[in-house]
Amino acid sequence: MRIQVNAKGAARLLSRHLWVFRRDVVSGPEIPGLYPVYWGRRFLALALYNPHTDLAVRAYRFGPAEDPVAALLENLAQALARREAALHQDPEGGYRLVHAEGDLLPGLVVDYYAGHAVVQATAHAWEGLLPQVAEALRPYVQSVLAKNDARARELEGLPLYVRPLLGEVPERVQVQEGRVRYLVDLKAGQKTGAYLDQRENRLYMERFRGERALDVFSYAGGFALHLALGFREVVAVDSSAEALRRAEENARLNGLGNLRVLEANAFDLLRRLEREGERFDLVVLDPPAFAKGKKDVERAYRAYKEVNLRAIKLLKEGGILATASCSYHMTEPLFYAMVAEAAQDAHRLLRVVEKRGQPFDHPVLLNHPETHYLKFAVFQVL
Repeated sequence: MRIQVNAKGAARLLSRHLWVFRRDVVSGPEIPGLYPVYWGRRFLALALYNPHTDLAVRAYRFGPAEDPVAALLENLAQALARREAALHQDPEGGYRLVHAEGDLLPGLVVDYYAGHAVVQATAHAWEGLLPQVAEALRPYVQSVLAKNDARARELEGLPLYVRPLLGEVPERVQVQEGRVRYLVDLKAGQKTGAYLDQRENRLYMERFRGERALDVFSYAGGFALHLALGFREVVAVDSSAEALRRAEENARLNGLGNLRVLEANAFDLLRRLEREGERFDLVVLDPPAFAKGKKDVERAYRAYKEVNLRAIKLLKEGGILATASCSYHMTEPLFYAMVAEAAQDAHRLLRVVEKRGQPFDHPVLLNHPETHYLKFAVFQVL
């Protein structure tokens, strides 16, 4: 059995983009699985295939293989090998072991938290392979949890569940990140439990010192914990009382009495702080993905600009703005144009301190731009 694609689908695969949409599939099996993809008689790739979803074809190998499953699991072995040195040096840390398309493992994410792994599979073909994924992880971890509760699974016709795949999964684990420790709720936390893509950017914040810092959209206080090592007072802001409860617990874990939390809508709070004349030495903005799709970009641009504009106005002269976007559709040029426009409207001059992005364990494929989603930049306000 094989998948036949049209010329447009073939062009995508020949350019080494991994996706072909259902509208460009000419024919294919009715059952989801791993299949070869052809354009006429020309072999193009091996792919995960689901004829019932819009994103029907997800390539993982551009050469033939006698055993498609073995070829996919070889990609998994290679992804784990690329992280092995980091895990050996930092076994109590948090890392992404599998970054889906970035590791040629479409629809699979595996995160490592101090000796325990959390798996999320959002492509149908992975469902029957999860026991083999757990076995591949066995040399690296004490337990493996399948946290398959993402709504994207429903589009694939898959059930939502959370259950162990290997070993005894603890409710929570303690992760070491530089000089900071934080607790991760493996079974009930957001995503796989934490946001590992900002790990190196959080560590970068430890180099700054000052009187007051503000961490907006803080979740469990990731940036705030690192900032509290160098600032007299740090305020962590989030709309979730549960997230802030975790931030307070993490602060106690690190003996940080200078971190306080504030439950509020970020947009409303930033305007209120500006009206009240509050000023900070450093502001971190790590908002959720305002742009989920192309249709959201204009609205998302306005939202990103609004929070950045307000943050810039709250900064003292010489203060630091650390700002991020995790929306793929908010491209890097758009992101920097937005910050520049916010600075212009605030009548402030920004100096670029550093442009940053995703860490090594969240790899980017140049031919598949969707893998490059995280923008993070640090500016000084003049």
